[in-house]
Amino acid sequence: MDVAAEPGVVWALVSDLPRMGRFSPENLGGRWLHGATGPAVGVELRGFNHNGAKRWSTTARIVACEPGRLLTFDVRSPLLVRVSRWSYVITPTRHGCVLTENWYRVGNRFVRRFLGPRVTGRQDRPGYNAESIKHTLAAVKAHAESIGDAGPESRTSPTNAP
Repeated sequence: MDVAAEPGVVWALVSDLPRMGRFSPENLGGRWLHGATGPAVGVELRGFNHNGAKRWSTTARIVACEPGRLLTFDVRSPLLVRVSRWSYVITPTRHGCVLTENWYRVGNRFVRRFLGPRVTGRQDRPGYNAESIKHTLAAVKAHAESIGDAGPESRTSPTNAP
């Protein structure tokens, strides 16, 4: 997704995982764990998700973190089984940046075929995630471009975003 905003603005949005619910159709946000206050390799986050009346939580662990460029995290189910890997890649361009979101399904067959659909209510996780990624990227783009036009003071902290 081409974004007409500085890479730092986009990074501030996608690295604020506790507030990702404002962009995602399924994620409700989360909270950093073990006293962490932001992303770094090894940091964990409790994430909260929904699909209609279904609600569930996961634990994510940051596995790659290059501020302004890359954020990758593994998601584990409540059974501590790794179920997916998510990654945001920010590539600078002349007019802002390109934001890419990747999702990889991992974990064992039991989680993918039985537990996941029962917990989330989604039988076609790959298909749903493809649509969810489009939604999330468009929402991040719209927000980044709107705060990018607000002046330098809006770029100092992701907490200035609604």
